Amino acid sequence: MDSMKNIQNWKLYIITNQELSGGKSHLQVAEEAILGGADVIQLRDKTASSGELYNSARQIRELTRKNNVPLIINDRLDIALAVESDGLHVGQEDLPARVARILLGPSRILGVSAGSLEEALQAEKDGADYLGVGPVFEARATKADAGEPKGLTLISKIHQHCQIPIFAIGGINLVNVPAVFQAGADGIAVISAVVAAPDIRQAALEFKQTIESLKILR
Repeated sequence: MDSMKNIQNWKLYIITNQELSGGKSHLQVAEEAILGGADVIQLRDKTASSGELYNSARQIRELTRKNNVPLIINDRLDIALAVESDGLHVGQEDLPARVARILLGPSRILGVSAGSLEEALQAEKDGADYLGVGPVFEARATKADAGEPKGLTLISKIHQHCQIPIFAIGGINLVNVPAVFQAGADGIAVISAVVAAPDIRQAALEFKQTIESLKILR
């Protein structure tokens, strides 16, 4: 799968959330985020029925294929396989990464959330292709169970010890983006700062432009 080769090029990773989107559907959020420059879309919905989630995933799969943007499904291996997504993302309380890796097969992408160096090292050992590390900053508006902020030190530690790409998540905004990349993140995963914005496309575009300006300076 071509997307496997491009994880290092992902910089702006947008995660959908209908509870924050002001009435916009997952499809509408994904469409606007892609127009704003999202490099990858993750479909995340912990409350939808299997049927609802499948329908949303199928629609977004068509959209992402058309725009050559990878689609990652959060948690639900069955949905990921059903719509032939590019990959799956699992948390520490979801299907174990080593099991997900076996069931996904070698061609699809596996992302794993990590809140410590130990979790990151285990995820890499279990076959993860990338890590979602955080929450870096305060992120309770998005995830009530996100836990206490880990800060930039954790990003630096994992960057020093792990070989796979790191995506910082949790409280990421336009002001702290430079510090996140300086700490060693390969990209940023954003929910509320884009999805809850009045203009999702513009919010994504501003993040993309900020990231691109950092690449010029590096």
